[in-house]
Amino acid sequence: MQEKILILDFGSQYTQLIGRRVRELNVYCEIYPFNHYPEIDETVKGVILSGSPYSVRDENAPKPDLSAIKGKMPLLGVCYGAQYLSHFFGGEVLPSNSREYGRANLEFIDQNNILFKQISRHTQVWMSHGDTIDRLPESYKIIASTADVKNAAFVVEGEQTFGIQFHPEVYHTTEGTQLLKNFVVDVCGCKQDWTPDSFIETTVAELKAKLGDDKVVLGLSGGVDSSVAAVLLNKAIGKNLTCIFVDNGLLRKDEFASVIDSYQHMGLNVIGVDARQKFWNDLAGVTDPEKKRKIIGRDFIEVFDEEAHKIQDVKWLGQGTIYPDVIESVSVNGPSATIKSHHNVGGLPEKMKLKVVEPLKLLFKDEVRRVGKALGIKPELLGRHPFPGPGLGIRILSDITPEKVRILQEADAIFINGLREWGLYDKVWQAGVMLLPVQSVGVMGDERTYENVVALRAVASTDGMTADWVHLPYEFLAKMSNEIINKVRGINRVVYDISSKPPATIEWE
Repeated sequence: MQEKILILDFGSQYTQLIGRRVRELNVYCEIYPFNHYPEIDETVKGVILSGSPYSVRDENAPKPDLSAIKGKMPLLGVCYGAQYLSHFFGGEVLPSNSREYGRANLEFIDQNNILFKQISRHTQVWMSHGDTIDRLPESYKIIASTADVKNAAFVVEGEQTFGIQFHPEVYHTTEGTQLLKNFVVDVCGCKQDWTPDSFIETTVAELKAKLGDDKVVLGLSGGVDSSVAAVLLNKAIGKNLTCIFVDNGLLRKDEFASVIDSYQHMGLNVIGVDARQKFWNDLAGVTDPEKKRKIIGRDFIEVFDEEAHKIQDVKWLGQGTIYPDVIESVSVNGPSATIKSHHNVGGLPEKMKLKVVEPLKLLFKDEVRRVGKALGIKPELLGRHPFPGPGLGIRILSDITPEKVRILQEADAIFINGLREWGLYDKVWQAGVMLLPVQSVGVMGDERTYENVVALRAVASTDGMTADWVHLPYEFLAKMSNEIINKVRGINRVVYDISSKPPATIEWE
């Protein structure tokens, strides 16, 4: 049985980050709402309580049942978690005189305490709370303080229970990973054996047992998640997996042929479907972004369903769902209003009366890439930028026509290839070109032109939740503008989008 750390989520924006940091230590962990976690068994080596937007003094403050945990196994409270362990066990939490937010330094550390092993005095930490622990319960001992926060960390004597007022999971806490390692390895005794190879071995064995001789159909997108899911399933059931790749007429230039070719070289059984005309016909005259998304989603289901029915006795639908999607759908604040449609594929399992198999549902995005690397998938595919499910359909900011698709594909190809040639592609999280519903006057030779404007977009991010525009070199932008205007018939002006998310989004629609 796989040993694990449980993380109880109180609604903090950083909870997933705690999970990722623990996983980076090759220790498996799972995140659950504080009021809905599984029974504690011998596989659980320790528990971490997350931060929260709530105050422990709020009437509706989250109050977990820790009767099977506290004093019985290692427990680490982070921020709200630490305040909960103080306030509800005999201590007192009060509003802070000044909101304790931002960088601070630990002026005192009990370096004999296992939690602060190899952590230096004056180390920088990140605070983010409006309350402060004014008084600790009896038997609680201070093990770290800042100049302003006396009770910055504590241990409960006679227990392996710890609380810290800062966030070890964020980048600004410079030795946060060491602290988490001290907890999960030295306190909890985890073996650090959660690796891509161990995941592959376990998952393939589980898939073989679960699927037996059943047939599985999986929709490929050309992206990282569906590709890694397909290779894992292929390793488990071989010819019983059929992959379907639909050309919706909104892919990047030459993408359909190149992706099919790379999948066949990976030994996958792939059916390619050219459905461009159907999508273009159904999208004709539609300008509303939400309507476009719905039409593209509906058409994909219809095409996929028709192809899947040509395969005899299919029982399972394979999906590339990853862990953040799973967490999002069972969050503390209730199910997310919108689970991404390209993961949920709009009700396909119900329509086709299929069971769902999701080989990646325990992995974060960076782990999916590491597993893909261990499976021998080419770096070009694993390092691909995210691409929206509706494709270029939401990068044409008006009605969609084959001619507009052609113009955008040409401009996009120049931009993406340029990023590769200049060694910039891997420094960018996501890049693309938007075809604007704007025409502008230009001059080409002695001719006056009245043609399209495109906007280039390139952002840096770690998870897509927030993003900043990338400061691409002026020389590069000048070259891209020149090439696009000279080589793509129908464009006479190029602009660069310098908006961050928030307040803007990565895509324009």
